[in-house]
Amino acid sequence: MRNQKACRLCSHPLTEIFADLGMSPFANSYVAPGHLGRMEPFYPLCVFACSNCLLVQLEEFESPEAIFSDYAYFSSFSAAWLEHSRQYVDLMIPRFGLTGDSKVVEIASNDGYLLQYFVAKGIPVLGVEPAANVAEVAVRNGVPTRVMFFGEQTARQLSEEGHAADLIAGNNVFAHVPDLHSFVAGLKILLKPQGTITLEFPHLLQLLRHNQFDTIYHEHFSYLSLLAVERVMGEHGLGVFDVDQLPTHGGSLRIYAKHREDASRIGTAQLVEVRRMESAAHLDSIEAYRSFAPKIQKVKFDLLEFLIHQKREGNQVVGYGAPAKGNTLLNYCGVGPELLAYTVDRSPHKQGMFLPGTRIPIFSPERIAETKPAYVLILPWNLRDEVASQMSHIREWGGRFVVTIPELEVF
Repeated sequence: MRNQKACRLCSHPLTEIFADLGMSPFANSYVAPGHLGRMEPFYPLCVFACSNCLLVQLEEFESPEAIFSDYAYFSSFSAAWLEHSRQYVDLMIPRFGLTGDSKVVEIASNDGYLLQYFVAKGIPVLGVEPAANVAEVAVRNGVPTRVMFFGEQTARQLSEEGHAADLIAGNNVFAHVPDLHSFVAGLKILLKPQGTITLEFPHLLQLLRHNQFDTIYHEHFSYLSLLAVERVMGEHGLGVFDVDQLPTHGGSLRIYAKHREDASRIGTAQLVEVRRMESAAHLDSIEAYRSFAPKIQKVKFDLLEFLIHQKREGNQVVGYGAPAKGNTLLNYCGVGPELLAYTVDRSPHKQGMFLPGTRIPIFSPERIAETKPAYVLILPWNLRDEVASQMSHIREWGGRFVVTIPELEVF
């Protein structure tokens, strides 16, 4: 029997299981060739829903310092993500009147993928990034970056050093934060009186609707609804005044927040609409969270049946991409190199490594043209159109693409 855990948002006992994906390694702990003989730690990948505040969350088995201090994910290797970031900058500058006298701070700024576009517009920036190896790339590319974990204490330090922000951006970082209260308290401290916070995160509603269970992995501590985000913001004197629904990562929200005492902006119709959508999906009731687990098994059975059938037919199936979500999928389904011969990735930081748990080798994309597989399983299904366009040459030998989320599809 598990030891009883407490909700990281409201401290209520966690008793409701949202999804149990068995035992899994850390999704970004890629294995070097010289370490193949070593044991890998596996941890329970069991997600709970708090019956009080309805935050969906994982247990914390390892500190953020151990997970994120040396990171394998570099944002700039996705052309679609770079374009998304450029568009964000083009929207924010006129909307909030940003100039050369403004300050933009990004939390978890990675390799400078976003802030580089503010720099190009002459707007002062500061990146805050915990992974030193990733921050080093940003600095080389002209994006000032501090290597630190963001929270109440570091926000106070940055504010005292003169880095109070007109705009604080956090893209796909909120879910990675185990201490939500310290993080949001830090946002409050660092934000100028008339400043704006934008946070982007995969929307729990889309995870539920489209069976996106592979976005669950140990590096994601929380799975967020607007309902839960508004609650934690409100507890720290911040208020959400607008929200955008985005197609990124299978369906994300971008929330806009301000100091509660800033009366210059009022809630928008878009905010009211997303609240209505969540209410219509019963995200304000624990019953909605209990219905998710049974949907997961069908994806597992369908993928295994497909891969086993292709193996028996003598058709090679390989992967495209080495994303964290792919590692959740493959470990949960028990797929190793006997069924998925290899995968490829554009990032040189992953090439030559092996996927955690499954030990599937990672090559450069050129490998696919060399072996001419019958099928390419797109593991980052949220980038399916980008990948299918980049790899369209597989059609020359009759190759086809496969995705598994929300259900198995061959195209």
